[in-house]
Amino acid sequence: MIASRAAIDGLVRGRSGPPSVCALSDCAECQIRSVSICSDLENDELSAFESLGQCCTFPTRATLFMEGANADVVYNVTSGLVRLFRILPNGRRRVIGFALPGDFLGLPLSEQYGFSADAAELTTACRFPRRLFTDFLYARPHLMRRLYESTSRALEHSHDQVVLVANSGAKAKVAAFLLQQRLRWARVRGMSVTVPLPMGRQDIGDFLGLSISTVSRALTSLARESLILIVPKGVRLLDLPRLQLIAED
Repeated sequence: MIASRAAIDGLVRGRSGPPSVCALSDCAECQIRSVSICSDLENDELSAFESLGQCCTFPTRATLFMEGANADVVYNVTSGLVRLFRILPNGRRRVIGFALPGDFLGLPLSEQYGFSADAAELTTACRFPRRLFTDFLYARPHLMRRLYESTSRALEHSHDQVVLVANSGAKAKVAAFLLQQRLRWARVRGMSVTVPLPMGRQDIGDFLGLSISTVSRALTSLARESLILIVPKGVRLLDLPRLQLIAED
């Protein structure tokens, strides 16, 4: 069920204004190109690709698009973090995912966006008119294959969320979330025991179906057991095997 526009407007009211926009350029030098759908484009194709889009900078909490609005724009996230959410019939927010650099957004099967998206932190993205992008896409089967791979990863993430929410204990959910985020960020920054968490505790709770206090208690408990170290804007995973055991509990 798609929430009413009034409910969505009520949720996003008071957020930052529109993004700053500039012409898209230097795609060949893009630092996340290797993990993006445009990685398979040749140099001459990149020039045509650049002519279609714009580079947008979204301040924290700025809206990319809203659930139920016409899906006339698509995005490729290039830095920062995008929070994906829906409004439930009771008016509560449910975070359904987080888009990282290299992730592609805004190409639904229907003519309307099925969820809302906003910037969890300062975020940049390439923005393309949907009609021009799809015409460009259909003329290039290799780009279609890349988009299929991106869509498949997004589906896997959705399956992962089902597993996360199904976990019975809060500590298991949080441990599984940290391990999942580690793997996702590895595509962008390389594998590391330090996991960025640009999203807030409330966002994590809304994603896992937990209260913010429960998320905080679970993180504190993991830290007290020397399984993680809480660092600015993230955590350091100190004992991966034990964390995996807790996540599977």
